[in-house]
Amino acid sequence: MTQSRITAILTVAGMLAAMWVFEILDFFMLGSLDHRFGLRSWDPGEPWTVLTAPFMHGNFQHLIGNSLPFLVLGSLVAFSGLSRFLLTSLIITVVSGVGIWLFSAPTTITVGASGLVFGYFGYTVLRGIIERRTVDIVIMICVVLFYGTMIWGVLPQYPGVSWQAHLFGFIGGLLAAYALPRRERRRQADPWRQPGAQGGYQAP
Repeated sequence: MTQSRITAILTVAGMLAAMWVFEILDFFMLGSLDHRFGLRSWDPGEPWTVLTAPFMHGNFQHLIGNSLPFLVLGSLVAFSGLSRFLLTSLIITVVSGVGIWLFSAPTTITVGASGLVFGYFGYTVLRGIIERRTVDIVIMICVVLFYGTMIWGVLPQYPGVSWQAHLFGFIGGLLAAYALPRRERRRQADPWRQPGAQGGYQAP
């Protein structure tokens, strides 16, 4: 495993650890952090909460429910490398946040990492189709088998659960998978290839 992949996976673990630290602090502060850093729909005064809301959670049960899929799916995305993981996370966060802001009831406060979870799910599925590499296809199949039923979360089902975060997070993941360039493919030696011939795909 390359150093960039190890760093990316450690970044996923660090993000999850930060969520737990914030939730512990919020517990002792009686939920005030959620109100300060949560995303309040239709409120133009604090646009930066788009970036902070995924690190806040309503309670420990909410955080526990997001922790394992965030760690697993985030790590699968991190296999692509640190820069791709960070770009993917940013795209998902922004798309999910804008969707929440526009389509939630006015002044509703939304917190939680489920937008990122659904985004990572969408990214891994579509990336397997786009890349068509063995490892990406295997990851896609495993993700669908273990987490495929979560797709129903993009529909309104339960009061207090942000289907907007799920839906637009998923869309953000698809967008990231489509928009980011393909990774470079390893090529086997070809005796017929002319010296200096170029091929494959480049990725940042």
